[in-house]
Amino acid sequence: MNLTDSHCHLDHEQFHEDREAVIDRARAAGVECMMAIGTGDGPPDLEAGIRLADHYPFIYATVAVHPHEASKATDETFARLRELAQHPKVLAIGEMGLDYHYDFSPREVQRAVFERQLDLASEARKPIVIHTREAWSDTLEVLRSRWRGEGIMHCFTGDEEQAREALDLGFYLSFGGVLTFPKAETVRQAARVAPEDRILIETDCPYLAPVPRRGKRNEPAFIADTARRLAEVRGCAPEAIAEQTTRNFQHLCLRRTPANR
Repeated sequence: MNLTDSHCHLDHEQFHEDREAVIDRARAAGVECMMAIGTGDGPPDLEAGIRLADHYPFIYATVAVHPHEASKATDETFARLRELAQHPKVLAIGEMGLDYHYDFSPREVQRAVFERQLDLASEARKPIVIHTREAWSDTLEVLRSRWRGEGIMHCFTGDEEQAREALDLGFYLSFGGVLTFPKAETVRQAARVAPEDRILIETDCPYLAPVPRRGKRNEPAFIADTARRLAEVRGCAPEAIAEQTTRNFQHLCLRRTPANR
């Protein structure tokens, strides 16, 4: 299968001891492309994804401030993000958004940093990667008022109605390990109704390993399990899901790279 992991945290400390082996296993499993999310531990380091993308030709990157670290952002942070957005292997701005589950940063700060990053992404003409947890209404309110472009709803865990709201705003829905969880039928229903040209798959590794690997450290090779489950949900072959989601990723993100302009 020709798989694309549209959202992975390969910079995470859980991969420090065996990152090379993890990447080799992904390639052996058919993962041809990975997008390393560059939020890392937050400012001032904004290049976690870029360091990987510079080292591997099949890894691309994003840059952003995660809502957890929004309180670390300064004017210098946004100036540097603006510069990094022009890196040839930075495909998107994200993950950004709102997280009301942990509230590691005050909500008003999260929103202000979210809005500034949307403006930056618009200026850079890059798609965005959205993180939203227990903040769906506020996230959509910000997007409706500040965003006129495409993007990815990362690790989509909403229901059919929320899926349609995101699709109406021009977003792609990215499904990860949660899709495979026994109690995630509402997520599977969202996956059924999504148009074939607006679906992606991801691991969000090292988090949220899919069934049958629950409880293990997640890694990009495991995206094959999510692809197989999504194929069951949509009534098609895993190879078809792999090809379609890879094609969707290429259309959304890679068509904007210098070589494809």
